[in-house]
Amino acid sequence: MLTLEKLVSVCSDKEDFVEDALSSALKALQPALRFDQLLKDSSDQWAQLWNEMDIRISGDRMSQKLLRLHLFHLLVSVSHFNEKLDASITARGLHGEAYRGHIFWDELFILPLYDLHLPAVAKSMLMYRYRRLAKAREYALEHGFKGAMFPWQSGSDGREETQVLHLNPLTGKWGDDHSSLQRHVSLAIAYNVWDYYWINDDLDFLKKFGMEMFFDICRFWASKAVLNESTGRYEIRGVMGPDEFHEHMPDSEEGGLKDNTYTNLMVAWMFGKAQEINELVGWQKLEQKGFSIKEINKWNEISSKLNIVTNSEGILAQYDGYFELDELDWNYYKQKYGNIYRMDRILKAEGKSPDAFKVAKQADTLMTFYNLNKKEVDALLTKLGYDLPEDYLQRNLHYYLARTSHGSTLSRVVHARLAAMVGDRKMSWELYQDALGSDFVDIQGGTTGEGIHAGVMAGTILIALNTFAGINFREQKLQFMPNLPDHWKKMSFKINFKGVAFSFELGHDICRILANKATTVVMGSKEIQLKPNEWVTV
Repeated sequence: MLTLEKLVSVCSDKEDFVEDALSSALKALQPALRFDQLLKDSSDQWAQLWNEMDIRISGDRMSQKLLRLHLFHLLVSVSHFNEKLDASITARGLHGEAYRGHIFWDELFILPLYDLHLPAVAKSMLMYRYRRLAKAREYALEHGFKGAMFPWQSGSDGREETQVLHLNPLTGKWGDDHSSLQRHVSLAIAYNVWDYYWINDDLDFLKKFGMEMFFDICRFWASKAVLNESTGRYEIRGVMGPDEFHEHMPDSEEGGLKDNTYTNLMVAWMFGKAQEINELVGWQKLEQKGFSIKEINKWNEISSKLNIVTNSEGILAQYDGYFELDELDWNYYKQKYGNIYRMDRILKAEGKSPDAFKVAKQADTLMTFYNLNKKEVDALLTKLGYDLPEDYLQRNLHYYLARTSHGSTLSRVVHARLAAMVGDRKMSWELYQDALGSDFVDIQGGTTGEGIHAGVMAGTILIALNTFAGINFREQKLQFMPNLPDHWKKMSFKINFKGVAFSFELGHDICRILANKATTVVMGSKEIQLKPNEWVTV
C-alpha cells in the first residue's frame, strides 16, 4: 500500500511579518513536518478554542446545536491565526461571495464576543481599522469634513467599496444606492475601541492606537454637526441610519436624512467617552497625537445640544420628518406577498418608495439600547434636555416593532434583547429562536447560500450571555442576573473581564462561579466575594 501526503503552505507578502511570500511558504513546509503532527496541532488548537468559548446548554438540544454551529463558523472565520494578519471579519465570514468579502459595521455585533474570550484577536481586528486610518482621513477630506470617516464597505486598502447602483430583482431595474451614507460605521468602530479597552483594561492599546482613532472619529462628527442658530441645537444631515430602507426625504432626490436619532445619540455618547479617554491617557498624549483640550470642550458642548425629535407619546423619531410619513397597510402586504422581509423592493416594484412610509428593514432608533445600558441612554437624553415618560423604552419597542419587516437577520437579535429588557420573555424567546435558526433554515430564502451571517451568529451568542445569563460588563464590577428560558435547565460558559477569567454554571435555583483571581462580582444588588480558584455557590 502506498500512502501519499500533500502539504500546502499559503503565505502573503501583504503582512508586515512576511519578507518574501515564496521563501516564507517554503520555510513553513519543514522537512520533518508530517500530516499526523499537523493534525495533532490543529486538534490541540481546536480543543483550546472550545475550552475557552463553548457554551453548554442542558434542556434544549437544538439551541445547543445552533450555538455551537455559530461558534464554529465564527472561529473558522476569525481566530488565533488572525493575531498576525492584517484583516478583520467580513459580514459573511469566509463562507461565500456575498458582499464581495467587504467589511461592514457587523463588527459591532461581533467584537464584544471576542473581547470577552479572545482579546488578542479582537485587538487584531481593531488594528485592521487603525492601519486604514489614513484612508479614512482622505475619505473625510474628499467629502469636505475633518477627522476620519470610515467607509460603509471597506476594501483591502480601506477605500469605500459601496456600490452606487442597486439592482431590484423583483423588477430587474437599477436604481440609485445611497447606502454609503451609513456613516454610523465610524460610530461602531469608536464603540468597539472603547469596549475592547473597557473589558480588557488595555490602556497601552488606548494610548498608542485607540485614542487616536477614537478622537479622529470624534473630529469627523464634530465637523459634520452644524449649529441651527434659531433652535440653538446642532443638526447632523446627510446620513442613513441602520434601517437602510430610508435613503432620503420623500420630496428630495438628495441622498441622506437629517438628525437620525441613533446616530445623534451615539455621537453624544462618543463625545462623552472622549472626556474619559482624555483623563485616562493625559493631555500630553493628546497633544502628541495632534488634538487639543479646546476640541474636546467643543465636543462636550455639541453633546449637550444635539437635536432629537420626539412626540407627546415619548416616541423617539427615527429621524427628523419621520412622523410625517404614511403608515403602511401591513396586513394587506402580508396577505398579498407572504414574505415581506424586503418591503423596500416590493414597494419599488409597485412604483412606490419606502421613503414615503413608516417601514424599517431592521432596528434603527432601538439600536441605541442594544449598544448601551438603558441608564446610559437615560443620562444622554437628560443631558440633551429631553424628558420622556418612564416607560418610553417599552413604548418605542412596540411602536417600531410594529413597523419593522426584519429584512436583516440582525433585526431579531436586537429586538430579542429589548423585549427581555422590558420584561416580555415570550416575545424575546420567539425573536431569539428566529435569529438563532436564521442561517440553519435559511430564513430569508436563499441568502445563506451566499455566505453565513457572522453578525447574527455572534449576536445570538451574546444574547445568550448578556440577556439569558444576564451578564453585564458595562460596570466597574462584573454583574449578572440569570434570566434563563424556562426549559434551559443549566447554562455553563467562560468569559474574561478586566484580567480575570470567570467560569459560570447557572441554573434556575443555584448558580456557581469560579474566578482565577480574587475579585468581586455583583448578582442583582448583592456583592459576592470570590477567592482564587474556589467555586462559590449562590
